[in-house]
Amino acid sequence: MKTLVLDIDGTITHQDRKIDCRAVEAIRRIRIPVVLATGNTVFFATTTARLIGTSGMVIAENGGVVKVDDEEHIIGDITPCIRAFELLKKHFDLERLDPSYRRTEIAVRRNFDLDEARAMLSKADVDIVDSGFAFHIKSRKVNKGVGLKKVAELLGWSTEDMIVIGDSENDVEMLQAAGLGIAVGNADAKLKEVADFVTKGEYGAGVVEAIELLFPQLRDPYRKDDCANHQHNDANDPFYKR
Repeated sequence: MKTLVLDIDGTITHQDRKIDCRAVEAIRRIRIPVVLATGNTVFFATTTARLIGTSGMVIAENGGVVKVDDEEHIIGDITPCIRAFELLKKHFDLERLDPSYRRTEIAVRRNFDLDEARAMLSKADVDIVDSGFAFHIKSRKVNKGVGLKKVAELLGWSTEDMIVIGDSENDVEMLQAAGLGIAVGNADAKLKEVADFVTKGEYGAGVVEAIELLFPQLRDPYRKDDCANHQHNDANDPFYKR
């Protein structure tokens, strides 16, 4: 595998959105490029990449914006999202999030019935996905899987060369496109269904678990558990096949 792709919120963060320090330590020990993928803005993604010391490559706005080698590539189109937002605003009390920074989608607070809103937009060119922290109105043609394929294209790689770890329904297409798709223990049921493996650990602990099994040479020697004696077999594998 040539790269590891990580969702941010709910995957390398705790439920309160604070970054898991042990996950960051594990990520920093990896000797392959790490891509961050998020429903959040490219500014947020790039800042997080700097903070934890990854390669700086990001997939932002649910695949609507990709950044590789400091160059941003706009994939999505916000125009149909604006029309959908105006329609939904007639029926729900919507609150936009980060409107000044989003270029390809509209993120709103999770304070209305998602299924009802989706039904209203069933004939539109947009969809609404739940990242666990916001509802995202985006083009049906754009998702994190599309963003993953764009990153692979720009790098001259195949998505089969990529490992993806995520937690939410907006990670589904990305896990499906990857060579290996992993869901952390707290993941949405839809994501667990498509994942190749699901960790027992939740949030950042799940990321550490995955990294230490994928790259056993990077296992933290100071952990006070039985990891050093772990035998990789079906009986006690912390991953279980879905």
